[in-house]
Amino acid sequence: MYELILLQAAPSFPADWVLFWGHFHPLIVHLPIGFLLIAGLLEIDRLTRRNSVSPHTITLILFWSAVSATLACVFGYMLSLGGGYEAETLNSHMWQGIGVAVFAWLAWSVKSENLGRILPFASLFYLPALGVALALLLAAGHLGGNLTHGEDYLTQYMPETMRTMAGVQPKLKAVMFEPITDVNQAMVYQQIVNPILHSRCVQCHNAGKAKAGLRLDTPEMIKKGYEDGPVFVAGKSKSSELVKVCLLPEDDDHHMPPKGKTQLKESDIALLTWWIDQGAPFDKKVADLAVNEAIRPVLASLAGGGPLEVGSAQLASGPAPESRVLTMKVPAADSKVVDELKKLNLLVLPLSKEQNQLEVSAVNARTFNDAQAAILPKMSSQIVWLKLGDTEISDAALTQIAKLKNLQKLHLEETKVTDAGLKQLKQLANLEYLNLYGTAITDAGLTELAGLKNLKTIYLWQTKVTEQGIATLKKVLPTLEVVGGISEQTVAELAKVASPESKGGETKKE
Repeated sequence: MYELILLQAAPSFPADWVLFWGHFHPLIVHLPIGFLLIAGLLEIDRLTRRNSVSPHTITLILFWSAVSATLACVFGYMLSLGGGYEAETLNSHMWQGIGVAVFAWLAWSVKSENLGRILPFASLFYLPALGVALALLLAAGHLGGNLTHGEDYLTQYMPETMRTMAGVQPKLKAVMFEPITDVNQAMVYQQIVNPILHSRCVQCHNAGKAKAGLRLDTPEMIKKGYEDGPVFVAGKSKSSELVKVCLLPEDDDHHMPPKGKTQLKESDIALLTWWIDQGAPFDKKVADLAVNEAIRPVLASLAGGGPLEVGSAQLASGPAPESRVLTMKVPAADSKVVDELKKLNLLVLPLSKEQNQLEVSAVNARTFNDAQAAILPKMSSQIVWLKLGDTEISDAALTQIAKLKNLQKLHLEETKVTDAGLKQLKQLANLEYLNLYGTAITDAGLTELAGLKNLKTIYLWQTKVTEQGIATLKKVLPTLEVVGGISEQTVAELAKVASPESKGGETKKE
């Protein structure tokens, strides 16, 4: 059986009351921000326009800015004890926050003339102290945003001209990956592993930003590893840092991707682990590697594969040759409509040179939505395979999809479709394959599929469907293959046995 390794960790957490008060930090921290900015604006107005602002007013504002800044430091420290933050950034944020409180108290003590009773020239420190407090406030606020939303939160969508002026590294160009039509012939690294790395890891491990000296954007850099050594050990996933850091609890400082970033799915980790255990090849196809029972459905789902033989390295992907919709005569698609689809970043691929049947894939169009789906019925005869997994469509799009009378294979995984939307699919008489992985489908939705007599395979990983619901559907469609996939329980069962080196072990923070 294919094995994933769970890293054993027993961190010591602070008392609940500490974390309770710590969670007030985001609320309290806005008070010194407001008070100090108001004090600064009043002083600027006083100096530039020579307006008479009551010294008592500014003194009062500075007092509460110092008090609230101090409370923010205390609550922030309590919050940090819960873990899950990048250590270096957290440390800088902490000291900058303390600096805000210190200089706010200094500015108040001078403005209130308390310090003047001790130091004759104390008034000279007032404006510099207020200025330093404001500068540290901006710096601490920026790092606080980084801790919460990620370090590229402010610059993620910055125009290139502004990036150049600000000295920010150029935005990573979108990488277009060749879609998988036959999973047997798919290049394991280029078409399976590389898309996972680019969507989850390369943002922090690229030519412009190589955290911990690690780059994951090219095969050469992956083989090179990071500052502490190789990132993977070919044939030994349980000894590979690339897998270990992904399996750590999300609150662990060493977990990757960092807390707040989009995390790898269980199927992604399973594929990375399988690739490493197979020797981490960069130039082999799926058909060249061994495929066991656990990874078999994960691979099959990448291209909508049909029934697979246990332990076979050959995966039967795609529909059976005798499928009627693949041999029937249909008119050629309107070239203008094809161009419209391509402008939406959809891939439009012919299934054969002799016929006019088409595959439409949104592998490079993750923002495809319900409104854009209205274009699909313009090729109701030609579209046979439709892959809209991980897009923004919902039930509304299924009204348009239901008009594709020759549709045989439909990917809806990780979309917002629900039971209500499945009612629209009743008229898809030629539908043989349906992928509903990661949707909110329940047993009630399955009953809507009972009339699809040609349905052969359905994927229901991480849905709300129960065994009873599946059994009910199987009574109506006895030849239907239902694939449950890798649920959380299955992953836990596969990962029961932890390697000696992973138990209690820690990995270097990236």
